[in-house]
Amino acid sequence: MLVKYVLHVVSLDRAAEIALGLPGAEEVDRRGQRTWRLGEKTFAWERTFSKADIRRYGEEPVPADPILAVRVADEAEKTAVLAEDRPGFFTIPHFDGFNAVLIELGRAKVADVREALVDAWLVYAPPAVAERYLKS
Repeated sequence: MLVKYVLHVVSLDRAAEIALGLPGAEEVDRRGQRTWRLGEKTFAWERTFSKADIRRYGEEPVPADPILAVRVADEAEKTAVLAEDRPGFFTIPHFDGFNAVLIELGRAKVADVREALVDAWLVYAPPAVAERYLKS
């Protein structure tokens, strides 16, 4: 029997669908890149690599676009998320001391991206809205 394996790639459109499914979330264009926010607070955004980012990789392969940046509550959460060693999750020196992680969507699992986006949204969600969402 032949078994087919299907690679589930998370597209930027799929990430947008997840983000926009969160209460109060909206998408805006910020300097030509898709950005998701709650009120005036950005919780996730498309993050392309700058020439400086690419130079820092030296001989190592650069993560492939699309890349999603997502907020985390604090440095401890960032460390914990990265320690889980989920496929596609990483950081770069430019993000040192900044409460966010990066996700190479082509390597990530949908469930992991969903969890990261919900957690990012929760950083800014009003407590009553967050509680209602988590109970639903």
